[in-house]
Amino acid sequence: MKIAVTYENGQIFQHFGHTKQFKIYTVENGGVVNSEVIDTNGSGHGALAGLLSVRGVDALICGGIGGGAQAALSEAGIKLYGGVSGSPDVAVEALLGGTLGFNPNVKCDHHDHHGEGHTCGDHGCGHNCH
Repeated sequence: MKIAVTYENGQIFQHFGHTKQFKIYTVENGGVVNSEVIDTNGSGHGALAGLLSVRGVDALICGGIGGGAQAALSEAGIKLYGGVSGSPDVAVEALLGGTLGFNPNVKCDHHDHHGEGHTCGDHGCGHNCH
């Protein structure tokens, strides 16, 4: 199994589509056996999902992520754990231990909605409260 984490300066980077690096963990028998930091070379949302897919990534831990990127990851068969911050190493260990706190309905709040006045209404309670 491989787990990728958006990565910057030793922390989980908070905007999937703008991440310049991923830290990729190789997991065998329930434990991390290897990790490496790779550059994304400026890829966009869809290309980032493709980059992870080509590397055999099964799961992604990240902060914010937009709907288009979520769809691209889903199409690539990559499970998403969004809304996570802090240390990538701690997050991966928590995921492996079944204790990772993540938001299954995460939305990226960094996008410019071009004057649509869009608000997601998600305040972390697990559903959208409009």
